Amino acid sequence: MSPRTWFGLARFAAAALCAVALVHRLLWGLDSQTIAGQNFFAYLTIQSNIAFVVVATIGGVVALRRSEDPRWLTDIRTAVLSWTITAGLVFALLMWEAANRGLPMWVPWSDYVLHFVLPVITIVAWIIGPGRGRARWPIVGVVLAFPVIWGLFTLWRGFHIGWYPYYFLDMRQVSGFGEFAATCLFALAVFAGVASTLIGLSRWRQTVQRSPATTRPATRWAWARAALTRR
Repeated sequence: MSPRTWFGLARFAAAALCAVALVHRLLWGLDSQTIAGQNFFAYLTIQSNIAFVVVATIGGVVALRRSEDPRWLTDIRTAVLSWTITAGLVFALLMWEAANRGLPMWVPWSDYVLHFVLPVITIVAWIIGPGRGRARWPIVGVVLAFPVIWGLFTLWRGFHIGWYPYYFLDMRQVSGFGEFAATCLFALAVFAGVASTLIGLSRWRQTVQRSPATTRPATRWAWARAALTRR
């Protein structure tokens, strides 16, 4: 099989692993009574990983049918990977802070898969996976739009039900509006930084294989210069 075919199958495998981890995390939360069923889908981590399952599945189909990803798929992958990778970084920061305060966080294996294993796999696949072109910089705005819209809805919902998925969104658990605003701005900065890094990597190293015979200079003058050089 070609590397592109293997990559398509790997995308299916990643989507399946993520789906299994999501189901396990839901069942573990219900069994341990650490989460209400109606709140499971309120987490940005859960929503972004559901999007990852969909995009990885679509990406697997595309990889089996085409030699390279269309631009729209690269853009969508940039956004979804930015969300899942950022969720992993924030989760790691929360675990580190809890450990420093003598309050270790005990989480199931599915949390490690969703927050650490899959983000690492997707970063490696982004760098070396065949058929990926360059991502576009305007996608950074799309990456930021989702957490902003999610945050506004979460604040509205939390005000009415008295529950928030993350402590820093609850004004009762922070020192004041200053800490709340600073934490939210920091999170948005991480989202933007991750997205910019992915876009930069895609422009530094494209994995689309093009044959020299099909490569054409951009202008007539560039074509003439190339012809003279070959002589």
